[in-house]
Amino acid sequence: MASYEDSVFINCPFDSQYQAIFYALVFAVHDCGYVARCALEVDDSGLVRIQKIQQMISDCRFGVHDISRVESDPQTQLPRFNMPLELGLFLGAKRYGNKRQRTKSCKILDTEKYRFQKFCSDISGQDISAHSGDPDEAIKSVRNWFGKTRRNVLIPSGSRLVERYRKFQNDLPMLCQSLKLTVPEPTFLDSRISSLNGSAPIHGEGRSQFIA
Repeated sequence: MASYEDSVFINCPFDSQYQAIFYALVFAVHDCGYVARCALEVDDSGLVRIQKIQQMISDCRFGVHDISRVESDPQTQLPRFNMPLELGLFLGAKRYGNKRQRTKSCKILDTEKYRFQKFCSDISGQDISAHSGDPDEAIKSVRNWFGKTRRNVLIPSGSRLVERYRKFQNDLPMLCQSLKLTVPEPTFLDSRISSLNGSAPIHGEGRSQFIA
């Protein structure tokens, strides 16, 4: 289990339309030397979902929250509010939690930088970045954010991480074969393991360089 200091809670849509950005976020988190966590990693029907999410948020110092999915669901004609809810839980833990919880830090993503003002204006003042629906831009946003979290760790540019992600994608079939995984059907944990095996970050206290 990753430490609190190295754990990153990813709060985003999990549908097929968002999958490319989700996998890019998981890779970027690991390539920056952290460990991605999300609700998909625990499959225990004995746990109430909200309790699982609350515990995971408590276990993570960092959070990446994509609130871009505000469109109505084609079937229900209603928007999904899971992402804003989980962002609220994270911000609440930071505001009202114990000393450790108050060290939390998060990056909020949307398709457009100021679009949130039309549907979630109460988060004005938070650090929000736009990815325009582009996985490359999502990677760069995460990299630039982590580049500020620990001053003694040098992380390559966002463009360099994008290059590494391209190589990872090219290597993925062979990597999955070595891990006995199927490329089109990886679970979240499979994706996390693949990211860990496909990148070689150096990160931590006392280290001043990230070796690509």
